[in-house]
Amino acid sequence: MFGFVKEENGQAVISNRIFETWFYNLFISQEALQSQSYKAATEVKNQFVTENRLDMERVLVKFMEHYAEIYEGCSERFKEENGRRLFLLYLKPIINGTGNYYIEARTRNQRRTDIVVDCLGEQYIIELKLWHGSEYHRKGIEQLADYLDSYGKKEGYLISFNFNKNKEVYSETTDYKGKKIFEVVI
Repeated sequence: MFGFVKEENGQAVISNRIFETWFYNLFISQEALQSQSYKAATEVKNQFVTENRLDMERVLVKFMEHYAEIYEGCSERFKEENGRRLFLLYLKPIINGTGNYYIEARTRNQRRTDIVVDCLGEQYIIELKLWHGSEYHRKGIEQLADYLDSYGKKEGYLISFNFNKNKEVYSETTDYKGKKIFEVVI
């Protein structure tokens, strides 16, 4: 009746980006009241902006630390969507009032990035991946580099969720084809 939903390939989908963002924000804000991620970010949100610029590397490192502290060992089956939701719950109080994010934003060649953050006049491209081995990881870095080309950016961010028993939680910067990729592995 209001045009929120349309039919596409036999499935109901949100009809446009404005409605999609509105619904995503609605669901996230309802969940934020009980979320440990949201509370953790709210407590430290003032440390992420320096010289009128969002320090996305610091945001990712702190998210990695809080995630490892809060969610490590959870038995809940995890999917990439849950990682995105938890990261957005963490990011929301940090950029509140100074920025916005877009989920699965389309590039010029119609590919979909996971998250694009606009904050304080800058744009940050973030890709989220589940760890499925080093070959899959390499393809994720390649994919992010392609997105960066589409947006004309030299820096991008990768969050890898690794559920192996003997995993190592770390952050690193990689130079890939002239692109700076900052990654956290959780």
